[in-house]
Amino acid sequence: MKARLDWDGGMAFNGATESGHRIVLDANEESGGANSGPRPTELLLHAAAVCTGMDIVMILSKMRLDVEEFFIDIEGRRATEHPRRFTDIFITYHLKGDLPEDKVVRAIKLSRDTYCSVTHSLNSTLTYHYVLNDAPVETVEP
Repeated sequence: MKARLDWDGGMAFNGATESGHRIVLDANEESGGANSGPRPTELLLHAAAVCTGMDIVMILSKMRLDVEEFFIDIEGRRATEHPRRFTDIFITYHLKGDLPEDKVVRAIKLSRDTYCSVTHSLNSTLTYHYVLNDAPVETVEP
């Protein structure tokens, strides 16, 4: 999976997802942005919530259970010092329907432990490269 993000000036970037959807990201005014799009950290929380939510809907459907209503609350607590990473993320699922509690818990655990690629990616290895003035690709060494 690949993406490209183009700088729009200030703190704003725009890009397209591999599936063809456009997205704009920006910072708030206090950080030099124009508030023209969501923050990357906001998208990270949303991605984690939606990834697990999709898993849960799919798993419950395979169990032949009908979800009548479903929404997700997600809260991220961040460190006060840079890089201000998320230290804790709390996801609360609100489901309605004729759903046995043990099946709901099973679906949540399957998403958490096996299926959600977003939450599992939070511990991935990152490698940084750069290209400066069209020179060959360089790697930022650890």
